[in-house]
Amino acid sequence: MVEILLEAIKYAEAKIRTEWCTKMQIDVNWSPEVSEKLSQLAICIGLINGVTARKDNEQLRQLKKILYEEVRSKYNIVDLKDDSTVRDYRDFYWKLGIDPTKTRPAGEALVRRVLRGDELPNISTVVDAYNLASVKTMVPMSGFDRDCIAPPFQVRFARNGEAFTGIGLKAPISLTGKILVLTDRKQVLSIYPYRDSDHTKIMIETRNVVIVGYGAPGILRNGLREAVAAALSLIKQCSGGKIEAAEVFQNNSE
Repeated sequence: MVEILLEAIKYAEAKIRTEWCTKMQIDVNWSPEVSEKLSQLAICIGLINGVTARKDNEQLRQLKKILYEEVRSKYNIVDLKDDSTVRDYRDFYWKLGIDPTKTRPAGEALVRRVLRGDELPNISTVVDAYNLASVKTMVPMSGFDRDCIAPPFQVRFARNGEAFTGIGLKAPISLTGKILVLTDRKQVLSIYPYRDSDHTKIMIETRNVVIVGYGAPGILRNGLREAVAAALSLIKQCSGGKIEAAEVFQNNSE
């Protein structure tokens, strides 16, 4: 069992070049303002269909145990801020006007939780699996119910007064034009890169899943793709399904 799980954690690099070659069915557009101000930005989108989510199972519990041990042996909470990936996301947060000491990059926040001796939130075998991939790679990720979204996606700055109801919020908040968001044709999907919409979240009933890995200046395309590949592999290990595609979209204004 442990050996099988460890193989899943290693991202299955050969698979992301051979088996996951279905044409990506979601396109990504970049607003002119984002293209001008954040020309080095990229995101990676991964698709997995036919999952069967559960609250918990033995595969997930074993994966958590393995990754918790790995994280606690690799990092310490004092020096975590000096990790190169953490540093890249923190620098990006400052550029967006977000204080990363108050609103942590998602990957860093999850790792800090593990280093404090706490468990990750137990949501479902799908959500917990991609959270583990974020712990493993430090790359912030979103997970969406594919049947609740309306592609194509766009990365843009919010409109002043635009409403957004994030997971865990009791009421919509009003966004400002300084906030970077990921949207589809109908709605804001996430505040880039740390809060997802409540309307498109993954539920136990979800069958088809979209994973988004959020890049930052300094984060390589291969690193983004490997992070999303890890998420897809772990979801399949814990919840079944068929991996369809994983593709990086680069802001190509340069």
